[in-house]
Amino acid sequence: MEDLAEKTELDQYAKFNHDFPPPSPRPRGLLIITDRTMDLFAPLVHEFTYQAMVHDLLPLVEADKIYYKSLESQPGMAQKGKEQEISEKDGIWVKYRHLHMKDLLDELVKDFDTFKKQNPEFANSDNPATINTIKDMLAGLPKYQEGKEAYSLHLSMTQDAMTVFQERRLADVASVEQSLATGLDEDYKKPKNLADQVIRLLDDDAIHFPDRLRLIIQYLLYRDGLLPMDISKLLAHARLPAQDSEVIYNLELLGAHITRVLKDSRPVAQYQFGKKEAPLSSANESGLSRFEPALKFVLEEFSRGTLDQSLFPFTKPHLDAAEGLMGQENVSQASLRSAKPTWARTRPSNTGPKQRIIVFMAGGATYSESRACYEASQYLDKDIYLSTTHMLTPSLYLRQVGDLSVDRRRLDLPADRPKPRAPDHLFEKDTPLPPPPPSSSKDTKVQPPTDDMRRMRMGDDGARSKAANGTSHDHRLPPLQSSSARGRLTKDREKDGEKKKKLHFFSSKK
Repeated sequence: MEDLAEKTELDQYAKFNHDFPPPSPRPRGLLIITDRTMDLFAPLVHEFTYQAMVHDLLPLVEADKIYYKSLESQPGMAQKGKEQEISEKDGIWVKYRHLHMKDLLDELVKDFDTFKKQNPEFANSDNPATINTIKDMLAGLPKYQEGKEAYSLHLSMTQDAMTVFQERRLADVASVEQSLATGLDEDYKKPKNLADQVIRLLDDDAIHFPDRLRLIIQYLLYRDGLLPMDISKLLAHARLPAQDSEVIYNLELLGAHITRVLKDSRPVAQYQFGKKEAPLSSANESGLSRFEPALKFVLEEFSRGTLDQSLFPFTKPHLDAAEGLMGQENVSQASLRSAKPTWARTRPSNTGPKQRIIVFMAGGATYSESRACYEASQYLDKDIYLSTTHMLTPSLYLRQVGDLSVDRRRLDLPADRPKPRAPDHLFEKDTPLPPPPPSSSKDTKVQPPTDDMRRMRMGDDGARSKAANGTSHDHRLPPLQSSSARGRLTKDREKDGEKKKKLHFFSSKK
């Protein structure tokens, strides 16, 4: 609601300020808002590009940063584990993460051959460049520490991913997945006997249980639903736990058709976006990578001006025909993998600003969709940005779909948590400080006790006699006399003294 209010304020501001937004030579931008229901196959199909493959198959530590624990081997020493960060600062990762794994292996070998030519230490090495020989040669090079760690990390991840690929027989799994997700076999014809192929894979002990669940879900999506009894038989045949059925039936909350009645006249759902056609040349086409996420077709159809507005209605007046079709001449009709990579293609440079397209995917985006945006930005000659709530891996997707039937109070969703507030002590009022004690510094001037001295009385004989008899005590001093009285008293005493001298009271003479 806050975003909608901000949009309304911006529209009102632009209405009365014709110079906002300021004029720009850049074509008008586009914001595409969609969600996970647009493509339910993308989080399930095995993607064999480098980034998607390592996130799917390897035990990465994903938090604020992404780490991979690789095994290092030194000559004469045992292997030890080391966590290494995978980030945008890694040039090898940024350069190769969207490459297909078979292309990545070739590129790493080529890079190492170039490295050998540039460093004479390797000039005499006749060993062929393989993953193991490259790792062994890099292990004994302390002076190439930075490059050694980067290459060792990616060589380890590549080798570990290919090991998992072979152990779990993902080539066989992916071959069936591609037919289920595209609706076409490797010859780009309607597939046959898919049910038998799925059953054979469910019987194979080498197929992991999460891969079996992914196969069953893709078969249900391909058939647009099955009889509930058939779903139970598939789960029992795959020896999957009962709680996995919740994952399957929760897909109905995302718009999937899971069940059918015995005589269901409902037609099989058609693909919202065109099926992939046979490429002009299949020399570089991988049979395990025929599936493309629906987001790729959305971007291409928008560029051509053929995007179905019933699926993606405009919230603002849509673009002019010429502006909407801008970049159509750059759309390649051939497959991405059947042609030379666009980053290596020589083409005239376009110095003008590119159109910006922002795609927001609610419910999580996959790494195959990230790769599709990257490739589309190259051959459509546009700046395409993918924004999402979070990045999905197949395991995370299955877990989150299963949580859709869990009591919301157990999920601890961020939206249900109490709003953070400042600590209570920040709102407490300060208690008043006690008055400071009287200063006892030496510089303080002592005031004479004038009031006490004024109340003092000189004691008379009667008072002293009473004190002597113990009948009365008066400790008060006699009152002070005035200066005139003291002067008369002094004169009287002097006269008495003179009389005594005359009478020789104090004389010692006789």
